[in-house]
Amino acid sequence: MSILRVVWGSATGPTAMAAYDAALADANIHNYNLVTVSSVIPAAPPLEVVGTAPDLGPVGNRLTVVQSKATRAPGESAAAVAGIGWARSESGRGIFYEATGDDTAEVRETIERGLAGGKELRDWTFIEEDTVVRETAASPDEHAALVVCAVYGQSTPIL
Repeated sequence: MSILRVVWGSATGPTAMAAYDAALADANIHNYNLVTVSSVIPAAPPLEVVGTAPDLGPVGNRLTVVQSKATRAPGESAAAVAGIGWARSESGRGIFYEATGDDTAEVRETIERGLAGGKELRDWTFIEEDTVVRETAASPDEHAALVVCAVYGQSTPIL
């Protein structure tokens, strides 16, 4: 059975993209081609908050994710904050909601408001809700990046 995993990573680098790639490496999802989806959770798979992904298949494969990412340029004073929240119904179906910013409490509140709005759109009985929010400090000399991702199962061939 497939598993949904919530992972995260943070890093610095000489460019915003290099820092982002290093943050993906910190979460162990850097060797995949990420395909971002719009945040609907299928009914069957369990969800695990793991921090770092296990091996999810061959390098270069496609990996489906819901992604929250934040970057900061060198010398910026504000921290980078990213998070994902989810709500699941009795059937297991559910929704993710992602947000970024520079204040942990505000990002958490944005996620909670987003989940509330998404739940109102659906005629489901929601029984479970949780959130993962992470923060990383800006760097004086390098770009800083942070990712929080919900990863859908294993990777699949891209070609």
